[in-house]
Amino acid sequence: MSADPGQPGAWHGVAAEQAEGIGAGLAALLRERSRRLLADLLGSHIRPVALTIALIVVESLAALAGPLLVGLAIDNGIPPLVRSADAAPLIVISMCYAIAVATQAVTTRMFVSLTGRVGQRIVLELRQRLFAHCLELDVAFHEDYTSGRIISRQTSDIEAISDLFEEGLDSLITAILTLLLVGTSMLLLSWRLGLLVLAGFIPLTLLTAWFRRTSARVYRRMREAIALVIVLFVETFGGIPAVQAFRRETRNAEIFSALGQDHAMAARQASRLNAVYGPSITLTGNVIMVVVLAYGGLLTIDHDIKVGVLATFLLYLRRFFDPLQDVSQFYNTFQAAASGLEKISGLLEQDPGVPAPAPSVTLSLPAAGAGRRVRFTSVRFGYRDSAVLPGLDLDIPAGQTVALVGETGAGKTTIARLLGRFYDPQAGRVTLDDVDLRRLPDEVLRSEVIVITQENYLFDGTVADNIRLGRPDASHGEVEAAARAIGAHGFVSALPSGYDTPVGKRGSRLSAGQRQLISFARVFLAAPSVLVLDEATSLLDMPSERLVQAGLRTVLSGRTAMIIAHRLSTVAVADRVLVLEHGRIVEDGPPGDLITGNGRYAALHSSWNSAL
Repeated sequence: MSADPGQPGAWHGVAAEQAEGIGAGLAALLRERSRRLLADLLGSHIRPVALTIALIVVESLAALAGPLLVGLAIDNGIPPLVRSADAAPLIVISMCYAIAVATQAVTTRMFVSLTGRVGQRIVLELRQRLFAHCLELDVAFHEDYTSGRIISRQTSDIEAISDLFEEGLDSLITAILTLLLVGTSMLLLSWRLGLLVLAGFIPLTLLTAWFRRTSARVYRRMREAIALVIVLFVETFGGIPAVQAFRRETRNAEIFSALGQDHAMAARQASRLNAVYGPSITLTGNVIMVVVLAYGGLLTIDHDIKVGVLATFLLYLRRFFDPLQDVSQFYNTFQAAASGLEKISGLLEQDPGVPAPAPSVTLSLPAAGAGRRVRFTSVRFGYRDSAVLPGLDLDIPAGQTVALVGETGAGKTTIARLLGRFYDPQAGRVTLDDVDLRRLPDEVLRSEVIVITQENYLFDGTVADNIRLGRPDASHGEVEAAARAIGAHGFVSALPSGYDTPVGKRGSRLSAGQRQLISFARVFLAAPSVLVLDEATSLLDMPSERLVQAGLRTVLSGRTAMIIAHRLSTVAVADRVLVLEHGRIVEDGPPGDLITGNGRYAALHSSWNSAL
């Protein structure tokens, strides 16, 4: 979902909808989805996770032994020393205490280190899984789901989960074990004092339930707010030429400030919640301790319990409330990670609009230099509520070059996208040698059909790296041969480092014509059976277009091709021209025949000549 940068209400509306409009059923679904993802991630690391839990149990038991040994020293170690100067019991208890402390220190170091390693492995696996899944999602998804949101999933949400493993997960597990073990121990020491503590635990449980419910909503709003900040940042600086050309700097800065304030407001709400929750736990714990001390003192006077038992109980009581304070301290980490996990799990469960075939089929080897036959049979397709192709029938024999012309919105690019299987038809079939594209494995389809758009996208790297895009294992000799074949070797060899020259960001160090020739060399090396050129020369000036015409003819030779162009000079290389109007073919024939007629193509050609 994207929003118009000029409409701040749209951004805040999205945030409000995400933060406030989530019903109980949807919230439960999000939590269940997050738990499934977390269980799946932990499942592949079950042994180190089990070892971590075992170490935490040992550490908790060692910590639990400390107060018990203090009580034993008071009741059974000090009296013999006072009565008969017998220090043996106290020495034994002291040695046991030292062993417990050493065990606690060693196991703490081990499980903290192991938790960090396991956490980073899980985060790495999640990051790789998210990246791979986004690559599998169709073009339609990426056009609707802004790049800023994907960046937010890969950065802030992943980092929140990483922080959970680094800072909070071991504390959470320790807190749960401590509450269980210490609570049981207090009941065994004195069931009356234990019940008193548990009675005081009721308001703490209610307070924690309120805090968990309220903070979950606040932290979800925080994650959505920061995602909107990233979205606007990416869209503003991705389109900085338009922003500066139309003097939108001030307006976009105002919108960015409003989004930042929304995030700051959510952060302040989270801080206020922590300011209530943490001190409330401390206050309740202190009140319970005073009550236990008073009541325990009475029991000690009546000889119902020993002094050492009361001391042990009071030490356990402090340990009983410390974990709750730890949870309050790390709860922002827990909630941020939970919110990030919800959003990542939702993205990972997003099904591709062009799913992998099951079962798949393979294609037979094509005849040498013949390409493959392409057919559209009763194909219907539209974007949301608009029908672009009402029922297209088109047959392109193997090896034929077809040009699609027509006014903007006639459906030319849609046909190209369907042939490249960026989308699937809503009805009908698109076939390659009579095999439905939906039955071809992705690696087969991408090796058979290549679509080149007007962007001529070059990746940051060398010229050779970009030519090898379709065949990463190609040798330098093969790269140079491809460049020679389409006429690019001359300008490449004149570059400072030849084929090893960096092209810069998106090929910024090269001219538009040079970038186009490199894209043609890339196609020539990949050698697809079917080539689609979607306005591939529209950004070139006339001299540059003439420069690439020879390379274009070389690329088209020996394969089936579809050319989409507004410039009719590009259409001249086609064997056949199709004139489209509202998704229907209204003229079909060789370009020479159509020019001499009185149809739409002749009118388009005459208008184009006049414009020249």
